[in-house]
Amino acid sequence: MNNKQEILKKRFEKLEKHYLALKAYKELIDQLVDKIDIYTVENFNALKIEDKAILDAYLKRFSSVQDFLGAKIFSPLLDIAGINPGKMSEVLYIIEKEGIIDSLDHWIELREVRNELEHDYPDNLEAALQDLKFCINSFASLESYYVNSLNFAQKYINALRK
Repeated sequence: MNNKQEILKKRFEKLEKHYLALKAYKELIDQLVDKIDIYTVENFNALKIEDKAILDAYLKRFSSVQDFLGAKIFSPLLDIAGINPGKMSEVLYIIEKEGIIDSLDHWIELREVRNELEHDYPDNLEAALQDLKFCINSFASLESYYVNSLNFAQKYINALRK
């Protein structure tokens, strides 16, 4: 395995930890949502601090997974495939073309909503709760980006095959 492949393999190992934590928080949130509509201001304000902490932790991991994919995985992934894009916009275009992300627009929307939450929450709680709901409902998309990246990498790095 060459150095680029080894670096990417280690990055995937780190990303997996973020993903597994995100998945665990998502399962806890699903259990909570089965009991109460957490997306109304009144219900959210009535949540125990532990439940709010789970939501905050989910958002932190959601951000970590998306940031890690964009900053640490996508470019090297294309590099080991022999594709050498320049700017991040080119990287994302190719990542979309390769089917790793479903659409560039959706990727950007996830990033924008997540950024809004980091800056507005809890100032505008009603809007923040709708953004939170969007991020929680987008778990499957982010999960597919992770899995698709891993599957793409497996074509080039045998050690990633499980």
